Amino acid sequence: EAFFSDKPKCGIRVYLAAGGWRGPRLTLALDEPKGDDTVVETDGFTFCIETELLNRIGGVDIDLSYMGFTVEPRQPLVSEGGSSCSSCGSGGSCSI
Repeated sequence: EAFFSDKPKCGIRVYLAAGGWRGPRLTLALDEPKGDDTVVETDGFTFCIETELLNRIGGVDIDLSYMGFTVEPRQPLVSEGGSSCSSCGSGGSCSI
């Protein structure tokens, strides 16, 4: 919460970003919910994620550390070829 204390309230989108050598990864951006999103409000913040992506990954754990935010899927991300490109998180302070 302290991270956002001096920032305007806005929706926070969880989305799949193209990755480098590790492949795609989940990340965050300020954005408002859209019609095909699942929306979760927690601790006064509104998180949104495309419902199809949420169903594919089985949920999200978000945590803040000294290195920034970590956004981990509950089920491994699988590339189009079927191989895993991420592993489950260890549980964070916020879950969707």
